[in-house]
Amino acid sequence: MLPPVVIMVTEPTGTLAVTVDGEDFPAPEDAAWSRARFGEVLDAVTEDRTRTVRIEVHETDGSTFTDIIRARRRTLAEPAPEQESSESASSKPRGNPAAATVSGEGFLPGEDVVIAAVVTDTTANEDGEVETRLTRRQKGNLRAGAEVLVFGRSSGTTLVRRLP
Repeated sequence: MLPPVVIMVTEPTGTLAVTVDGEDFPAPEDAAWSRARFGEVLDAVTEDRTRTVRIEVHETDGSTFTDIIRARRRTLAEPAPEQESSESASSKPRGNPAAATVSGEGFLPGEDVVIAAVVTDTTANEDGEVETRLTRRQKGNLRAGAEVLVFGRSSGTTLVRRLP
């Protein structure tokens, strides 16, 4: 059985038109989906990651991003959510040394950037580049070779990176 197909079309205003298997998928509470709510869209269409979906994001410049968002494996007990604060791309990591580094470019200068399976978020530097170091605890929640999403909240720049 093929997973549902989610298509998000970005409008020049930054709003997203979302369909699931060709049917409109309206935002709750009469508020429009937007780039800033990308994570909420993913949570909603995957039913909080309980079902796998194929996602296509069509940008205003004609580019398309396609990926499969897989359902989480069921576990007996979910670990407590990470309570770490955001770090700027220019700040140095505190505490534990990095267990993994996630980096990318093409972001707007100073843009807030989300690293998902959301373990942290960060801010792009003045050149539109981002790099963050994951602590051993953050990386411990992800297996080696897992993919993470690097998403610019304003630009919509979306990258997928594989962890070492």
